[in-house]
Amino acid sequence: MKSYKFISVGRVQGVYYRANVQKNASKSGFNGYVKNLNDGTVESCVTCAESKLDEFENILKKGSPASRVDELHIQECNEVFQEGFIVRY
Repeated sequence: MKSYKFISVGRVQGVYYRANVQKNASKSGFNGYVKNLNDGTVESCVTCAESKLDEFENILKKGSPASRVDELHIQECNEVFQEGFIVRY
């Protein structure tokens, strides 16, 4: 298992994006967090098997009915998440 950091770029703040990502990631059994960044993007971090990465990316791309993800940037990170999927503030 590895940890990954995603940055979602587009219409992702003020449109229930974090709430929908949290709900769908939790329902799918992912561990990590999602939070707004000051530059209008959203950061999501997850610890999962590489085989589950596409599923998590699809959750981020789907977002909420009012959101629109124009770009999704990914990189590995060192923090390990084990206690569910939460919204960080």
